[in-house]
Amino acid sequence: MKPAASHSTILIYAAGSLRSVLPVLISAFSEMTGVQIETRHGPAGLLRERIESGERPDIFLSANFAHSARLAEQGLAMPPVVFARNTMAAVVRRDAGFTTANFIDRLLDPAIGIATSTQSKDSSGDYAWAIFRRAEKLRHGSFAILDAKAQHLVGGSEMANAAGRYDPIMAALAAGTVHVFLGYRTGLGLAEATQGVKIVKIPANLNVVPEYALAALKDCSLAGMAFALFIVSAAGQKLLRNFGFQPVALSEGR
Repeated sequence: MKPAASHSTILIYAAGSLRSVLPVLISAFSEMTGVQIETRHGPAGLLRERIESGERPDIFLSANFAHSARLAEQGLAMPPVVFARNTMAAVVRRDAGFTTANFIDRLLDPAIGIATSTQSKDSSGDYAWAIFRRAEKLRHGSFAILDAKAQHLVGGSEMANAAGRYDPIMAALAAGTVHVFLGYRTGLGLAEATQGVKIVKIPANLNVVPEYALAALKDCSLAGMAFALFIVSAAGQKLLRNFGFQPVALSEGR
C-alpha cells in the first residue's frame, strides 16, 4: 500500500556524509511504496541557509542537530529528532608519528599541518572545532594554536569539494602539505586503501560524538513523513548500521 502524498516526488536535503547510505535507504523505501525521491547533498550548514532563503524540501537530514533545531526555532520545520550517530576519527600520514596515546602532543606540534572541513558550513568542521575546544580544557592555550593552523580543505561549497568527498584531503596528505585530517569515520574508507596513511582513533577525552538529525519541513508531504518514519524504523536503522553509523532506535541483538 502506497502512502498518500501531496507531492509526486519527495525532495530531501541531506548532509554530504550521508551520500553513500541514503541511496540504499531510498531504494528500500521506494521498493516498498513506489514513491520516488530526489536528493540534494551538501554541507549541512549551507543546505540550512538555502532553506532559510526560501527553498522547501520535504525532509532535511543534517549531520549536526543544531542546524535542524534552528529551522524549527524559526518555524520552518517540525522539532527534529536524532536518527543516527557517527564517530570522529583522524586520517594521518604514517610518518607523522600519530598514535591515540600521543594524539594531542602531535596535534599541537608546530610542524604538523591539520586539515578539516569548513567550520559553520560543514558539520564535520564544527565537530573538529569542538575537539579543539576540548583540547583547551586539557591544555590551556591549545585552542588558539589549533584554530590558527587548521586548514579548511573541504566543505566550503556545495559544488566544490562536497562534504563526504575527501579526495583533496588525500592529495594534501600525499603531498605532505598536511599531516592529519579530522573527519567522520564513515567517510574515511578511501584512506584505508591509500598507501602512506592510516586511521587513528581519537582519544575519548578529546573526541566528540556527531549526532544526525531529521527534520520534516512545514507542509512536508505524507509520503515524506512516511520516509522519515522509515529512517527510524528497525529496517532503516539496520541499513544505517551497515554503513558504519550508530543507530539510535535498535534494541540489542536486532
